[in-house]
Amino acid sequence: MNYVYLLINIGVILFPLALSFDKKVHFYSKWRFIIPAILITGVVFLIWDLLFVKLDVWSFNPNYLVGIYLWGLPLEEMLFFLTVPYACVFIYECLNAYFPNNSLQKYSLAVSHAVLGICFAFLFFGYTKWYTLINFGFLFVLLFSVEYVNQKYRFMYKFYRAYLVALIPFYIVNGFLTSIPVVIYNNNENLNFRVGTIPFEDHFYLMGLLLMNIYLYERFKSKALQMG
Repeated sequence: MNYVYLLINIGVILFPLALSFDKKVHFYSKWRFIIPAILITGVVFLIWDLLFVKLDVWSFNPNYLVGIYLWGLPLEEMLFFLTVPYACVFIYECLNAYFPNNSLQKYSLAVSHAVLGICFAFLFFGYTKWYTLINFGFLFVLLFSVEYVNQKYRFMYKFYRAYLVALIPFYIVNGFLTSIPVVIYNNNENLNFRVGTIPFEDHFYLMGLLLMNIYLYERFKSKALQMG
């Protein structure tokens, strides 16, 4: 049983890694952009994770861990910030390759307005709870910066489509993590509203994690193209 979280990580990345050599997507050829994006984002989210463990926002059930810890975090949690972003960016690139026509393009700015409004509303009503405060605050600043401050990289319409598709494996993976449970949430630090066993905030946590990874990925890719 102590291999559960590790097996979940392996399951998340197994198929995206095996299919990275697909002839149409050529995902392996983009590793030089993906890897630094994942590592930079991973550092930010690991600091966030460490803070939340210290603040008792969440904890990890030792019954489902191999028992290796680095800086107070289980090894599996660190792998999570490699496997999940890799799988999500893979979904993003597959959708772009196989379905280049994206009807969300004309609606993406309106969706961003709506998400920013949701962030502001939950910050107003839940600012006393650590998970709610940091989660929605981070997403608000990140989305505002990407959509309104740094407008050089226009990918949000592709991002929202990938996010919607990524919700399918998200419900499977996070459903396991929260129902077993591998990750134990302190409901005093969140809205205490769940979709099944998944805290509501987790949906926007995924959005922030995916957005930062894809923004950096697109930025590195664009700079490489400019350099020839």
